Amino acid sequence: MTSDLTPSQFADLAESIARDGAALAARRRAEGVEVADRKSSIVDVVTAADREVEALVRARIAEARPDDAFFGEESGTGAGTSGITWVVDPIDGTVNYLYGSPEYGVSIGVVRGSADPTTWEPVAGVVVAPATGVVFRAAVGAGATRDGVPVQAGAPASLAETLVATGFGYTVDRRRQQVEVLAGLIGEVRDIRRGGAASLDCCAVAAGTVDAYYERGINPWDMAAGSIVAREAGAAVRIWEAGGTRSFLFASPAIADDLEALIRSLEDRALPA
Repeated sequence: MTSDLTPSQFADLAESIARDGAALAARRRAEGVEVADRKSSIVDVVTAADREVEALVRARIAEARPDDAFFGEESGTGAGTSGITWVVDPIDGTVNYLYGSPEYGVSIGVVRGSADPTTWEPVAGVVVAPATGVVFRAAVGAGATRDGVPVQAGAPASLAETLVATGFGYTVDRRRQQVEVLAGLIGEVRDIRRGGAASLDCCAVAAGTVDAYYERGINPWDMAAGSIVAREAGAAVRIWEAGGTRSFLFASPAIADDLEALIRSLEDRALPA
């Protein structure tokens, strides 16, 4: 099978699967959630629901598109021959999910090529927030929507009027470095927001509820779908190497150059050579 669907048709399929995954995640949250395992640190948790939702999503994709590749947070990779890769975070914002916060999402991105954000070609992305039912969706060339209504990235007049979302890693050293960068950033922008789910932060840029989202060290599954939504809403997407780890910026084009330059200069001072 080849990649014979249009971007909008891929978005249709991703949305159908993400809605099913979201329904399962919401049911498991209502039943009660427990930590099933820890990954990079004691605070980097995975629940049984993460694994169950990814298994459902992966099975649905394999049924509909058996020749496509798969790259998921919990179950790893699966090779394909079509040139299409599905990049999946079954529950983005697992700590929020564990604590009962509504800020978590089921994130499904569709790309051409490998699961590398620096080389893949975006096709479609869907992020569903199970706790609220909100659906963000994008298909390349068709724009981005929130619950079917088109969204557009904001256009702040200056860095001083820019609302920036960010996040933090799971290891102590990375968090300390991120806070050092943030300490230099917070005096140059309107304010900082911390949501705890990269996919929804990207979608917030798309919807204009923040002007930019920056984080160092997120994974492809964290941002695949959200980055496509942000890009189709007119946001700039920037990726660069910082301290041996990638930094990601999703921002209004009005301030993207200035914000990237500022963050890079702060990282140069905060990160080890």
